[in-house]
This record gives sequence, structure tokens and C-alpha cells, in this order.
Amino acid sequence: MLRSRVFATAAVAAAAAGLAVAPTPAGAATGSVHLYEIYYNSPGSDTGSTASLNAEWVKITNSTSKAVTLTGWTLTDASRHVYTFPTASLAAGRTVAVHTGKGANTTVNRYQGRAAYVWNNDKDTATLRKSNGATVDTCSYNTTRFAYRWC
Repeated sequence: MLRSRVFATAAVAAAAAGLAVAPTPAGAATGSVHLYEIYYNSPGSDTGSTASLNAEWVKITNSTSKAVTLTGWTLTDASRHVYTFPTASLAAGRTVAVHTGKGANTTVNRYQGRAAYVWNNDKDTATLRKSNGATVDTCSYNTTRFAYRWC
């Protein structure tokens, strides 16, 4: 939603300045790979159990029309805990959840293999970067009112 508002605002500003804004051609590839949701405060007490650690996760969505190779991409929090994707691909239109704890990696669930929580319960920032270090997306939260943040 925010991306749409930013584009709409830019289009209105360009039109007001007398600049032409090219429409997106029909059938053109649209979308992005982006942070979708952060569940930063797992339910119940923070016991440090595998179940509790795995209830803390970040979802990444590929809204493009093609698979994207995530090999070497990183997911980082503000304290610089880094998860690096091993050999991985995210199919078009699919979402993958990156859990904090341990488990068997699948196409829809990845595991950092940590024994301690990553995402702060009050505020933090998730950053997704390509293997070359280029920032793809960021998502921040600053509240204890909720346990999750839609990005």
C-alpha cells in the first residue's frame, strides 16, 4: 500500500510540474521481492524453546512474475544479527517465512538456527539485501501494542 501511495504521489507531483509519466505497458513484469510481515513477539512467555523461537519470524514475498534466486541474500535486524540465505529460490507469487529457531528448511519455511531471540519486542528494523549488498527493502516497528508488523 505504501509503495502505491509513493508512486501515486510522485505521479501527481510530476503531472503538476508538467512532466509526462509513462504508463506501465500491459503485460509488463510488475511487483517486487519485499518484506511482507514481521512477527516479532512470539505468543506466551519467552521461554527460549524451539517452538517459541520459531514463532518469531519474518515473511518475504515475491510479487513478480518470475522466480528470484535468494542465494547469498541477507536478512538483518538493527543489532546486526544476520541470516544469509543458502542456495535458495523464491517462486513467483510465493512467500517464505524466516524463523529465528531451528528446523528443516523448505521452500516456504527457512530457519536461522539460533538459540536466542532476534527481533526486539518493542522496536527493530528488518533489512533485506541482495548478495551484492544492495538494499531491497526495510521494515521498522516501534510499539509493544502489537506482536506483528505488516510491511
